[in-house]
Amino acid sequence: MEIVLIKAAQLILSLSLLVIIHEFGHFLFARIFKTRVEKFYLFFDPWFSLFKVKKGDTEYGIGWLPLGGYVKISGMIDESMDKEAMKLPPQPHEFRSKKSWQRLLIMIGGVLMNFILAFVIYIGILYAWGEQYLPTENVKYGIEVDAVGEQIGLQNGDKILSVGNKKVENFHKIIPTLILDSAPDIQVERDGQKVNVEISDEDVALLIKSKGVMSFRTPFDYKVAKVSKSSAAEVAGLEKGDRIVGMNDQKYEYNDLFKATLKDSIGKTVVLNVLRDNNELELPLTIPETGMLGIQLEQDLEKIFEFKTIKYGLIESIPAGISKGISTTSDYLKQFKLIFSPKTKAYESLGGFISIGNIFPGMWNWFSFWNMTAFLSIILAVMNLLPIPALDGGHVMFLLFEMITGRKPGDKFLEYAQIVGMVLLLSLVIFANGNDIFKLFK
Repeated sequence: MEIVLIKAAQLILSLSLLVIIHEFGHFLFARIFKTRVEKFYLFFDPWFSLFKVKKGDTEYGIGWLPLGGYVKISGMIDESMDKEAMKLPPQPHEFRSKKSWQRLLIMIGGVLMNFILAFVIYIGILYAWGEQYLPTENVKYGIEVDAVGEQIGLQNGDKILSVGNKKVENFHKIIPTLILDSAPDIQVERDGQKVNVEISDEDVALLIKSKGVMSFRTPFDYKVAKVSKSSAAEVAGLEKGDRIVGMNDQKYEYNDLFKATLKDSIGKTVVLNVLRDNNELELPLTIPETGMLGIQLEQDLEKIFEFKTIKYGLIESIPAGISKGISTTSDYLKQFKLIFSPKTKAYESLGGFISIGNIFPGMWNWFSFWNMTAFLSIILAVMNLLPIPALDGGHVMFLLFEMITGRKPGDKFLEYAQIVGMVLLLSLVIFANGNDIFKLFK
């Protein structure tokens, strides 16, 4: 329960920050062009609000429905659907009275602020923490794969040489490169031989839906950091600090070989060879259906692998942060493109608030929080640029039509378009969150 609350707190704080920054972008440009802003709200406030205060012409508040936020700009057809105000003659302070290029800047202000926020966060992250990653060539024991990894043709112990005959410097970018760059194959070293593993569209579909397909292989080292309550390990008497050195007097070279033996022994009673305070113990244990003991391991990966760390000064972090923001945006656009591919069926992986919340770690970590917030800021910016009425992109689409043709869409048309857009967005929200619920039951 504590983990769920921590994830939820990070999600709410992150989204609240992003919504405020996004709406501030609209608010800022509206004020620059002397356009009246009637409301500035975090979350939506149908029927009532949790908090509100009026300063000047603007009411600032917090709604009770945490599905985003909004600014209500005078003389604009938006989600408020204020038709009565639109029947009155245009006033100088209204959105509809402003020049088309000014209205365009007001509408893209939110997206612009989200991109700027993401870049600023990445600059801050690189300055404060630098950048650390595991070079692919330093994964000296090869890889460890799950059932999906085996299904696409990889094996435990394979050493990754290249993806699509191109070297991938960062080990953790191998799977994203396979998916996003539509690489036709992956080259590995297996038993001293170079092997080409072909990747089909069906394989990509599996990779999109799966987690933990591939990780680095580690030497056998099962030092217990934590024992889960009511687990098989607790029943057997395992304690924090114990080191499992074998099973049924059998030794193992790598962790994945031990885990494979556990799965092959489901339902059987085995004897764990344990080292506790320099004393050798034999603990009988029945392997549960999960094939897992119910423990967390204590591992210092920096003692096993040689990681690469890059430190940035304040000036150096600026171009590096901007570059990271641009590359992250490019990768997300590639991900977004996959949603419309019938071959990969990526749309089945769409998720709502549960999926987003689960991306955050189960313990509060500012590095992870800011990384996720920057990424979500880019997602929010890209999604809002979609040419769907009710989104910023829909308004931009109509404004560009007006600027090109010199003809402004009628208010009645904009009202109907807004309704259609809101229905589409609601359908998407229901579909994404329905996917989450389906996955939970599944």
